[in-house]
Amino acid sequence: MQQREFQLVSPFSPAGDQPAAIEKLVHGLENGQSHQTLMGVTGSGKTFTMANVIERIKKPTLVISHNKTLAAQLYSEFKSFFPNNAVHYFVSYYDYYQPEAYIPQRDIYIEKDASINEEIDRLRLASTSSLVSRDDVIIVASVSSIYGLGSPDDYREMMVSVAKGMEIDRDKMLMKLVDIQYDRNDVDFSRSTFRVRGDCVEVWPSYEEYAYRIEFWGDEIDQLSIINPLTGETITKLDQLFVYPAKHFVMSEARVEQAIQAIRQELKDQLDQFKKDGKLLEAQRLNARTRYDLELMQEVGYCSGVENYSRHLAGRAEGEPPDTLYDFFPEDFLLFVDESHVSVSQVRAMWAGDRSRKTTLVDHGFRLPSALDNRPMRFE
Repeated sequence: MQQREFQLVSPFSPAGDQPAAIEKLVHGLENGQSHQTLMGVTGSGKTFTMANVIERIKKPTLVISHNKTLAAQLYSEFKSFFPNNAVHYFVSYYDYYQPEAYIPQRDIYIEKDASINEEIDRLRLASTSSLVSRDDVIIVASVSSIYGLGSPDDYREMMVSVAKGMEIDRDKMLMKLVDIQYDRNDVDFSRSTFRVRGDCVEVWPSYEEYAYRIEFWGDEIDQLSIINPLTGETITKLDQLFVYPAKHFVMSEARVEQAIQAIRQELKDQLDQFKKDGKLLEAQRLNARTRYDLELMQEVGYCSGVENYSRHLAGRAEGEPPDTLYDFFPEDFLLFVDESHVSVSQVRAMWAGDRSRKTTLVDHGFRLPSALDNRPMRFE
């Protein structure tokens, strides 16, 4: 992991009440205070005060805002204050989202439907790739960051690392890229794809605006470059590079196989319970849906709605909280909750709404009970 210092860049110095506020906040953090409150009217420079605290404390930082618009404003401000550090934007990537639901009164099942914003997806993936590769990171996020994201341990372990002079079979490296959800496409080169041209492999990471070129000489890596993905022009040469997974939900083949066995056992138990209760329609429905998902997971390691099996895929016990953005941070990090009187209320409401909807799905055979553990975080 790269060790870098936070470097605040601003033509202004703290003024008015800001110096006293900065000192009190820093003193409280250095003395182990878990909660502090910074109050100020609009225009009083709370963001600048926060930036000074971040520079002094020197820890990876998460800033939570209660909506995308305010998060974007904070992101822009922090980006200008810390141009030499990794400042990222992490919000819900849905332009449109209809969650999976069932209305028993009218016997209507609503399938999950969503439209994903590819640029915001890139920004989310850039956030996690920075968190696992460097320590001078500021993430500005909305409250959607409390939703499950996949295991950070699997995310790190599945990373593909290559270095100049390294010996590796080209086909073996291509299989590694497929394992972390990259698709081969020699015609339409786009994010999350790679293409092969003779002894040259080009990869466009899901989280970058540029691509990588890996040139082989036999089984040895001869050259590594950052390139413009549209023109192919070389931007700079590298000695080493890392390719992080194209999706947050990735795992090894062994982990998937373990999860499949656990899902099958849970399916058997739930089918027995439904039959005991005389719920034959629910049993048939659950059996068909789950077996279809299991077949997809066995063949390609992924299925639509895979997050509903996250408890088994992550090897968590029943009731344990899911892995979220927070788990990608080290244990000792700094958290700011902007407009906390609104944000904290949102967090509580999100868990209750999610629980109610999924309980109905489980009771009527659309999901296994473990889907309840794919939930937002809550105050516990």
